[in-house]
Amino acid sequence: MNAAASATNSALRASAGSATSTRSMQFWKFQGLGNDFILIDNRSSEDPFLTPEESERVCDRHFGIGADGVIFLMPPPHASEADYAMRIYNSDGSEPEMCGNGIRCLAKFAAQCDDSLSSDLRIHTLAGTIAPVLDPDGLVVVDMGEPELQLAEVPADETHLGASKSGNEAARSITVDGAARDMIAVSMGNPHCVTWVDADEYAAFDETLEQVGPRWETHSAFPNKTNTEFVQVLSQSKVNMLVWERGAGRTLACGTGACAVVVASVLAGKTERKCEVVLPGGPLHIEWRESNNHVYMTGPAELVFTGTLEL
Repeated sequence: MNAAASATNSALRASAGSATSTRSMQFWKFQGLGNDFILIDNRSSEDPFLTPEESERVCDRHFGIGADGVIFLMPPPHASEADYAMRIYNSDGSEPEMCGNGIRCLAKFAAQCDDSLSSDLRIHTLAGTIAPVLDPDGLVVVDMGEPELQLAEVPADETHLGASKSGNEAARSITVDGAARDMIAVSMGNPHCVTWVDADEYAAFDETLEQVGPRWETHSAFPNKTNTEFVQVLSQSKVNMLVWERGAGRTLACGTGACAVVVASVLAGKTERKCEVVLPGGPLHIEWRESNNHVYMTGPAELVFTGTLEL
């Protein structure tokens, strides 16, 4: 155990002197384009210091710190294969495979906690090993790996989807609230349902996202639920994107969602492989490289504040 991890372990302690035992630990609040997370230095344990229920409580924006999720910087399963591991609980206590904005925040946090790290990191996630690179300009470039397009692997159930009216082989039709829309299902380690809207529809979805989002998330076509992206194409190299995140609801940004949007939009013939995805929290730059089929995401991650959590 290194000194930093030992110090963190000491910070997680039982407080005596009351009938009910309490715990306290230091936390760091990060955000990536407004997608905000509570970061915990968990390097001294292979188990998260917070339970899903505790994570849900501290993510509450009225009675807790407020965040879209809690991310734990953890020891890797195999030190030869990764520098650290990432675990994350969403604001509803569920555990996703990984998070694109979250891994940029974790990369910045890991470098802050461990000054022996190089700028090229390897982070183990439930979706596999992800490789963020810390750029000198402060941005984080993440090799998100290859997208998965086979419906069974997303996973998506084809029996609950229809044929696309566009004739595009990658597209399917999905019916929500009685209306059929073209969509493409993509996994970036987690499931995404990408659909396209015009300017008026974009504004309408923005106004009603809290009502319609859950019906997309829990659609019977997605056995593990899904993230949903509503995309307005502005040009071959720029799109607007709204997102309803599985387990978190409306968020200001979603990194894996932006990657899925570019993959789906290329397949649908709507954009080029290099594209600026403008989210409510700001832009992400996404490239789906033809040379290796990998998707690269470039964006910011910033420390907001630190504090002590009492449980």
